[in-house]
Amino acid sequence: MSFPRRVEAVIFDMDGLLLDTEIVYRAAMIEAGSVFGVVFTGEIYASMVGKTNPESAILLRELYGEDFPIQAYFERVWSDVEDLLEAETKLKAGVIEILDHLDDLGLPCAIATSNGMVSVEKYLGRFDLLSRFNAVVANADVVRHKPHPDPYLEAARRLGVDPAHCLALEDSHAGVRAAHAAGMMTVMVPDILDPNEEMHDKCVHIADSLHVVLDLLKASV
Repeated sequence: MSFPRRVEAVIFDMDGLLLDTEIVYRAAMIEAGSVFGVVFTGEIYASMVGKTNPESAILLRELYGEDFPIQAYFERVWSDVEDLLEAETKLKAGVIEILDHLDDLGLPCAIATSNGMVSVEKYLGRFDLLSRFNAVVANADVVRHKPHPDPYLEAARRLGVDPAHCLALEDSHAGVRAAHAAGMMTVMVPDILDPNEEMHDKCVHIADSLHVVLDLLKASV
């Protein structure tokens, strides 16, 4: 067995796991920082991965002061993001293959993301992927977001599957903490963030790609 328990459902994060978007968000935030006269680094972005905009706003105020124009900054970021994603949005390697395999097995799957539903529909809609998921839990669907377990628990509830038999796939530290706290078998597929000791402790596997996750799923049957 590749997993400690039988896998009855798979729950995916979106940004950095299904979509190669984190690098786009990072570039837009660094560029917007220069426009607003502050130094925004890749390290700062890494500390925000998996967090909501309000949570990121708190960090920005801590870094740049209470008078930092948060709304104007994010408006600039999202304007640049839209332009970049129109040209550069790509699926992460292995997405279609793993979804096809889950279909073959008859296993339900869901998305648990900190992003809003408008973004989910827009970005996944480009690849005609929304219909491949049995449920989507987005930002507005829960009160507490990652690293709290609520998005994953709600996804499991909507699928009608015990969280203990859900496989959660994540690229962020906050997401791994959320899935682990929900009692799920968690696999980290690193993107922007490298796995640290905590991630190794909380995950049943660290996988280089979704192709590796697919191999693990095949080996578990």
